[in-house]
Amino acid sequence: MSIGANAYARTAQTTASPRDIEAQALLKAARKLQDVMTDLGHTDAQFEEALLFNRKLWSIFVGDAMNDSNPESIEIRQNIANIGIFVLTQCAALKLQPDATKLQSMIDINRNIAAGLSGRGA
Repeated sequence: MSIGANAYARTAQTTASPRDIEAQALLKAARKLQDVMTDLGHTDAQFEEALLFNRKLWSIFVGDAMNDSNPESIEIRQNIANIGIFVLTQCAALKLQPDATKLQSMIDINRNIAAGLSGRGA
């Protein structure tokens, strides 16, 4: 990456809203999962890393949703927690047996939530 592009990326990270940062993280997770989608026959390091990244991200979201100091409504927090538990369950299942349908559902969830967070809709 060029010096200018690096400077732009650093500036974007320091001025982005929390919602934008969450959307970017979800898109990164979706991209990592999409990258391994084509090679499900092998549980290589890239597949493991993509699942781990997605699991860590959703663990943060679930933990935040369960935090009583979270300013979101209880309904939104419950919805995020429910989606998060589903995603974490799918990550565990995929670790045991890769499945394109389950992987695609996680990619779609990440992309749709990211679109909602950035105001683009699904």
